[in-house]
Amino acid sequence: MNDIIARADRALQHDLCDHCLGRLFAQVESGTTNKERGRNVRIAVALERGARGEELPPHETCWLCEDLFENLSRFADIAINKLSEIEYDTFLIGTKVDPVLQDREEKLWSEVGGEKAEPIKAELNREIGKLVEAAVRKEVDFRNPDVVALIDTRFGHVTLNIAPLFIYGRYRKYSREIPQTRWPCRACRGKGCKRCDGTGKMYQISVQEIIGEPVMEAAEGKDHFFHGMGREDIDARMLGTGRPFVLEIAEPRKRHLDLAEMERLANENGKELADFSKLRWSDRSEVRQIKADTPDKVYLAEIRLQDKVNKERINEVVTSLIQARITQQTPTRVAHRRADRARERTIRDLAIESLEGDKLVLRLKTESGTYIKEFVSGDGGRTVPSLAGLIRVPCQVTALDVIQIVDNSNEG
Repeated sequence: MNDIIARADRALQHDLCDHCLGRLFAQVESGTTNKERGRNVRIAVALERGARGEELPPHETCWLCEDLFENLSRFADIAINKLSEIEYDTFLIGTKVDPVLQDREEKLWSEVGGEKAEPIKAELNREIGKLVEAAVRKEVDFRNPDVVALIDTRFGHVTLNIAPLFIYGRYRKYSREIPQTRWPCRACRGKGCKRCDGTGKMYQISVQEIIGEPVMEAAEGKDHFFHGMGREDIDARMLGTGRPFVLEIAEPRKRHLDLAEMERLANENGKELADFSKLRWSDRSEVRQIKADTPDKVYLAEIRLQDKVNKERINEVVTSLIQARITQQTPTRVAHRRADRARERTIRDLAIESLEGDKLVLRLKTESGTYIKEFVSGDGGRTVPSLAGLIRVPCQVTALDVIQIVDNSNEG
């Protein structure tokens, strides 16, 4: 008696269906199903026992799965019905199985060996998936499916785990009064209180909401999230070719969106506040890339000088700061929400655009993460060197514009 027949003979001390018997030897050979494999092994065991003058008892009810595999078509039908509620191009089937059945399977493996076996959930997923695939004519995707239909085989209930939508774009912000992302009220943390007039928000609109709300509505999603390549201060404009971002829509019931129409709706929604361009489909890996990227930025800063300064002196200081390495302690204005530590940054380039009376306009190109307002003011000595420190006159940024994100993108 060879090893497979001997192990199958021991396994059949329990009443097993062909699926559960064949699954013990799933990795022994390919090109057949567990059900066919089990049937063949059962015949071999019956012949071996017959040669010994013994009979193999007839199969009645599977000790392991309780004939769960007889319900494959029913499980496929309820998955198909649930999937019909949403738009999707790729799918995957998952299953929940009664823990008692899994315990029995592990007990069987301990008795006869499970090194070549396949778990019951793996076979259920595959066999139900084949039935669903044939019916819906959509592709199974094992890595990044649009939706996973999770079937609880105990109760015949299906839950859909819908993958989010990701949309890349660039935005420009013209208002100095709106943030990039939703800003929950600090007092109530979004619940609604007197301070926020019951809205739960510090600011009633944001770049995120201008585009996120219409896209979420079109996709029939549950929520939206905004992943920007950095952010500008609320009172700073974002101009030029815009800042790259990825919009994430959670649990979308519709995936086949017209991105040109979404762009139009967002721009209509954000009239005079912000605009959006170059919308295209994206994915989670690009979110990670955008969050990790640290591009240089070009700014235009309007500065008020609080005393008279010799123009030649300003020219001299500006020239000396080109390619300067500065040290910035966490600014006073953000110290309540960021760790207090020193950061070194480089001023790549610096040029005077205009100087009239007490108004100086500078064009700056800086390393990512440079605090421009503090570089100008010195922030009480927390940024060294600073423009104010070197010209020895207090200065303050009165208007700040980001005019370029130097991200080396081919899209703007």
